[in-house]
Amino acid sequence: MGAPIEVHACDLHPDMSAACTLADTHFAAPRCTDEDYIPTLLSYAQQNDISLIVPTIDTELQPLAASREEFAALGTYVHVSSEQTIDIVRDKKRTMDVLATAGVPVPRTATLEQFRLSQDKWDWPLFVKPVAGSASRGIAMINCMDELQDRYPERMLVQEALGGDEYTVNLFVGEDGIMHGAIPHLRMSVRAGEVEKGRTVRRPEFEIIARRLAEALPGARGVLCFQLFDDPRLGPRVIEINARFGGGYPLADQAGAHFAENVLRTAMGLPLVRCDMWHDGVTMLRYDNAVFV
Repeated sequence: MGAPIEVHACDLHPDMSAACTLADTHFAAPRCTDEDYIPTLLSYAQQNDISLIVPTIDTELQPLAASREEFAALGTYVHVSSEQTIDIVRDKKRTMDVLATAGVPVPRTATLEQFRLSQDKWDWPLFVKPVAGSASRGIAMINCMDELQDRYPERMLVQEALGGDEYTVNLFVGEDGIMHGAIPHLRMSVRAGEVEKGRTVRRPEFEIIARRLAEALPGARGVLCFQLFDDPRLGPRVIEINARFGGGYPLADQAGAHFAENVLRTAMGLPLVRCDMWHDGVTMLRYDNAVFV
């Protein structure tokens, strides 16, 4: 791009963060649930002339979306969708309802309370997972009512079990609300909800689903990703959305996505580059690395 870029990173304990160690500079920030979280970032952005903020975890999205205009007043672009979209994607039951209404294929879904009232109308096995979960936390397959717990520590939902291959689709939505590109990859091997082996694949029907999904989310902006199963009986079914960079995004970038570049261009007020000319069949084999300090 021909412009110097300096990366600032923050963490609750930056000296124990690999990302902070690798950044050009770093600083300590409160938890994103702390009342001082946004004031701390606003102050740092103003003092250090920060032009772009990129959240990387789900719990950061809502406070940053709510404060987007405050940062904009300082000249800082926050890479986050609207509060309305974040509210939708952080609630998996609401996500399924919104997508179904928009014609996006999703699995049959109910809250645990709804399921208990109509359990005789469901076929086993079923998936049970938290309404607000992430990273595969709390997900279980149950084969009968005896395997269902009487109580759970959080709100849960029930979905029909899906089979077939699982995919992630990374997409980029401009500030104009238009989807500029979608890149699917096969999740060949997954660890803790994150792909460790994947391969890009051209599936035109997935791009159609991505476009409908983007249109269904009011104020969707920047990089998002969603997971789907290509069930051999039902066909593709979207199971969740992440309104942020997903852990498998490096595969899409290597394939020619240019999504990250377009986020930078948006923050700098530069024209976007095309991000639909990507390579099919690019394979990522991920491994653990270490940072020594």
